[in-house]
Amino acid sequence: MSEETITEILPPIRHWPALDLNGVDFDPVLTELMREGPVTRIRLPHGEGWAWLVTRYDDVRAVTEDPRFSREAVVDQPVTRLAPHFVPQRDALAFLDPPDHTRLRRSVAAAFGAQGVERVREKSRRMLDELVDELLQDGPPADLTAAVLSPFPVAVLCELMGVPAADRHGVHAWTRLVLSRSHGAKAGERARAEMAGYFRELVLLRQGETGEDVVSLLGAAVGRGEVTPEEAAGLAVLLQLGGEAMTDNSGQLFYLLLTRPGLAERLRAEPEIRPRAVEELLRYIPHRNTVGLARIALEDVGIKGVRIRAGDAIYVSYLSANRDPDVFPYPETIDVSRGPDPHLSFGSGPHHCPGGTLVRLVSELLVEVLLDRVPGLRPAVPPERVPFRKGTSIRGPEALPVTW
Repeated sequence: MSEETITEILPPIRHWPALDLNGVDFDPVLTELMREGPVTRIRLPHGEGWAWLVTRYDDVRAVTEDPRFSREAVVDQPVTRLAPHFVPQRDALAFLDPPDHTRLRRSVAAAFGAQGVERVREKSRRMLDELVDELLQDGPPADLTAAVLSPFPVAVLCELMGVPAADRHGVHAWTRLVLSRSHGAKAGERARAEMAGYFRELVLLRQGETGEDVVSLLGAAVGRGEVTPEEAAGLAVLLQLGGEAMTDNSGQLFYLLLTRPGLAERLRAEPEIRPRAVEELLRYIPHRNTVGLARIALEDVGIKGVRIRAGDAIYVSYLSANRDPDVFPYPETIDVSRGPDPHLSFGSGPHHCPGGTLVRLVSELLVEVLLDRVPGLRPAVPPERVPFRKGTSIRGPEALPVTW
C-alpha cells in the first residue's frame, strides 16, 4: 500500500440498502461503488457512522493480509453494518487477531485440509446417491432445494463436524434463525446461545477421543488445555454457520446451470472440465448481500492515495474483487476455460474461509451426480419465478422447481 500523495478530501458517503435481489443479479449499488473508485465510503442499514470500502482485487488482498487492520477492535465499536442484531463475542474466531486466531484455527485445521475432507468423500457420495434415488423415485416435478441441495450440504458438513445424525435437523434450524434478518434480534441471539451450549456439551463429551471430526479435534484440544470449552463452542458455531452457506451456494450454482442449458450440456459432455467450471461458477456467484465483517485500522494507512485513519472502520468486497477486469478479463462472462482462476470467494488473509476444500467437494459431487443421473434436469418454472430468500445475509433460492 502506497503512502505517497495522500489526499485528505473525503469521498461522499453512499447509503447502501440491503436489497433483496433475485437470481444472480449483481448488486447495482456495488456496481456504482466499483465505478466511483477503488476506495469509497458507505453507510449500511444498521450500526453507527460510516466505513471505508475497497473493491479492487489487489486492495482487497492488501487489507485482509495487513495486520494493521484488526477484527478484534470491531468488538468495541458500533460499526455501520448489515445485520440488525450484532453481538460480537470477544473470544469468537471471527473477532480474533493472531496469535489467538492462529491458535484456534490450528486446532481444527486437519479436518478442513485435503486429507480431512477426502475422509468424508465416499460417505458423502453415498448420501447424495440416496437423495437422488428418492428424487427419481418420487418423480417430477420436484423442488431441488428441498430434495437435494439443502439436505446434502448440511449432511456433509455435519459429518465433517461430528454432529450425530439425530441432532442435525435441530442444528440446521438454529443456523437458519441466526442467519436470518427477518426473525428479530432475540430469536437469533437465543438460537446462537442454544447452539453454543449444545456444542460445548458435545466437545466436553469428546475430550478423550481421537476422532478426526471437528468436535473430536476440539475436544482433544480442550483436553490438552490448548483451547477453552467456550472458545471451542464459539469456533464450532462459527464453522457450522459458515458451512451452512453451502446450501445457498449450491442453489445459486444450479440456478446458474439450469438457466443456461448450453453450459449444463457442455458439462455433461465434457466431465473433465467440471472442476474448472466449478471454480468459475464460484467466482461468478454473488453469494452474499452487501459485505461481511469490518476491520478497524490500528494506525494511519494509505490505500490508493487515500488516508485511512487509526480507528476508522473498513470493509472489503470479495464480490467486487471477483469482478475486477484487471484480474478476470470480461468478468461478467462465465468462462469455464478461464485459467488460472484466483477468485476470492473464500476470502484471503488469516480470516479466509477454512471450508474451501469442502465446498469444492460438495459442488463437484452435486454437478457430477445430478448431471449424470438426471440427464433431462431442467427448470419447471421461468427463471424469474424462482423464489429467492428475503432478509438474509447469504443469497440463495428458497426453492428450485425442476422437472426432467
